[in-house]
Amino acid sequence: MIDPYTSATELVGMLQAGEISSVELCTATLDRIDQVNPVVNAIVSSASRETVLAEAAKSDQVRASGAEVGPLHGLPMAIKDLCDVIGFRTSHGSLVMPESPAQIDDIFVERLREAGVIFIGKTNTPEFGTGCQTFNEVFGTTLNAYDASKVSGGSSGGAAVALATGMVSIADGSDLGGSLRNPAAFNNVIGFRPSIGRVPRLKLGGNFHPRMGLEGPMGRSVEDVGLLLSVQAGPDARDARSLADPGEVFGNPVAADPANLRVAWGGDMGLLFQTEILEVCRASLAAFADGGAVIEEALPDLSTAMNVFRVHRGIGYRRLGAAVPEDKYHLMKQTVRENVEYGRSLTNDDVDQAEIERTQLHLDVVDFFATYDVLAVPTTQVVPFDSSVEYPTEINGQPLEDYLSWMVSNCVITATGCPSVSMPAGFSESGLPIGIQLVCAPGDDLRLLQIASTFEAGTQFAKRRPELASS
Repeated sequence: MIDPYTSATELVGMLQAGEISSVELCTATLDRIDQVNPVVNAIVSSASRETVLAEAAKSDQVRASGAEVGPLHGLPMAIKDLCDVIGFRTSHGSLVMPESPAQIDDIFVERLREAGVIFIGKTNTPEFGTGCQTFNEVFGTTLNAYDASKVSGGSSGGAAVALATGMVSIADGSDLGGSLRNPAAFNNVIGFRPSIGRVPRLKLGGNFHPRMGLEGPMGRSVEDVGLLLSVQAGPDARDARSLADPGEVFGNPVAADPANLRVAWGGDMGLLFQTEILEVCRASLAAFADGGAVIEEALPDLSTAMNVFRVHRGIGYRRLGAAVPEDKYHLMKQTVRENVEYGRSLTNDDVDQAEIERTQLHLDVVDFFATYDVLAVPTTQVVPFDSSVEYPTEINGQPLEDYLSWMVSNCVITATGCPSVSMPAGFSESGLPIGIQLVCAPGDDLRLLQIASTFEAGTQFAKRRPELASS
């Protein structure tokens, strides 16, 4: 029997050694999904069992023939429902999207297919990835792995819950304002937001200066995150901003020596946080301090970062609004429509000012990381809340300005262009997961993986499984 919490790295090794077959692994995966998914609703648009097992059988035959195979050959995965996979519908969680299947793969999906992945379905997302609460009118709500009355986070909520409950061993996600990091924190897994261009993408109108959204890996261990990134990453001429480093360099990241690290603790970042989140995250830095790292309170100037984020995000929503037929516009949820209208309200001066601020923000961040190896801040400002609530309207009794105000701790890091990763940092008094966000200089993705490995080695939080795991 295959343990549903066997790591992706171990599973790949077992497949390579002939200890298990892809048919056996896919059967165990589908059995686990049948057991758990009805409770949490993380995986949607599933392929039929017959189709998956037929693909697995072909995978086993190719391996048995002695042919050269990819690094993920025979491994099952489900892809986030914002991304295109040939043969699967891309619903974006929206009633305005057609039900016909995708005809081409996204670039990183191409790479997964070439690496030998078997696609078993999609993971749930809020409508057009909007908001850190995974619910939509197409597939319903995805529930938290540690408390099925709470939210899963988002927008990669389906991916995070599928990982946390042992339905998949690795998962992709996308991130604009925290969509890899927020659900990772809410479900005690790892969500890695790479540097812009690290994972190439082809989104018309989004390859140049307004770009902030991107794809990246999620996993239950840093090693697995590195494994997936090693396949996703690497240059591609179709992406004007793709980075030159080959993906292979990110596999099997070696932990950094904590004695050589200078860690900046950003504290509350000048934002509202639930008190226990700050306490748990600050205490988790013992993973660095016990190894000899220097920890100081410091934060780069992020005073303009939220404006940069809002404006550049608004450009994307303006494009979305232009693409939706007028007779279907009303079918989108209110928060999506509000974002579209905000995008339409932006002037050339607004965009120009945000670009000036973004340039200065980059310079400030580069200067900051000349002194510090890594910045540590809480991933989320609140712990997972009731699944019937779309978004919090207050923190510690203080009202919030709008529905983005409880996600600022992620959004401002997005605006810097820095790679960042949410790591399991501990649990609230009620047993809900809390994540800490580690941030490195732009382009230093490998260094961030190495530092994340150091943090992981100094904690045991990622090994705590939800009660659902034993149900």
